[in-house]
Amino acid sequence: MKRALITGVTGQDGSYLSEFLIKKGYKVFALRRRTSTPIYVNVESFKDQLNWIDGDLTDLSSLIRAVQISDPDEVYNLAAQSFVGTSWGQPLATGEITGIGVANMLEAVRLMKPDARFYQASTSEMFGKVAEIPQRETTPFYPRSPYSAAKLYGHWMTVNYRESFSMFACSGILFNHESPRRGLEFVTRKITNTVARIKLGLSDELRLGNLDSKRDWGFAGDYVKAMWLMLQQEKPDDYVISTGETHTVREFVEIAFSYVGLNWKKYVVQDERFMRPAEVDLLLGDCSKAEKQLNWKKSVNFASLVHMMVDYDLDLYQSVVEERRMVL
Repeated sequence: MKRALITGVTGQDGSYLSEFLIKKGYKVFALRRRTSTPIYVNVESFKDQLNWIDGDLTDLSSLIRAVQISDPDEVYNLAAQSFVGTSWGQPLATGEITGIGVANMLEAVRLMKPDARFYQASTSEMFGKVAEIPQRETTPFYPRSPYSAAKLYGHWMTVNYRESFSMFACSGILFNHESPRRGLEFVTRKITNTVARIKLGLSDELRLGNLDSKRDWGFAGDYVKAMWLMLQQEKPDDYVISTGETHTVREFVEIAFSYVGLNWKKYVVQDERFMRPAEVDLLLGDCSKAEKQLNWKKSVNFASLVHMMVDYDLDLYQSVVEERRMVL
């Protein structure tokens, strides 16, 4: 039985990855940051199959302990302060968790289990003000937020540990990937959640920032398989994971509203509060290396992804509507 240690297991990617590895017969250890009210919604159905270890990316001693306890064959570092908007309001905390936290995790693995295979969750946001279209593994980075700058530090530390200590360390440069498990603070889930609420009469408007930003959106369930595939190769390397298509926020909105039979223009309000100080206008990935070397392919197209998320949020609020009807 292979053993895996995952950080950020209750997030979108961590939940899909842990579920994926459990089905493959792994013994999965989940690093859990101590909070007064732990949130397990994404892993509720298989929470008892996870082996929980308390720890924090900002505390090296706790990470050393986690590696000792788990004795992992594979380590997946997915934990981060991952909301771009928050990173401007909390740049130091973002740097400590999303940047230095990676170095802490790498060091814990180097000291306690140097033969473990290590995956770092990098991001297409590192490309920022893009130097070429599409973006590939060799494209220069130009981060445009504290979040992406911190991620870039973690990315290069992963490369350095690979080259300096001969560790099997990979970075997945993942373009935007969404699912019903995405947090409500992210624009995609904010859209589908509010669309469901409007359709069911629970809300009457959707406030958004830049509708013209273009992103390469895929399904998170597909992308965690790519993470696993990277650690099954003979040699460690970095890979771009994407769909090769780009769509605007406006397109996402149009598909979500039309799916429930509504005209988005009647409900969407642009709000300057949601504009980024420095915008990333266009992200489009070239995943040909991953397709060729990992034999990886996406399984969910853009429209199906939007529909999947809207369906989930409709089901989420349907019980609220039914309870209101019973009261009336």
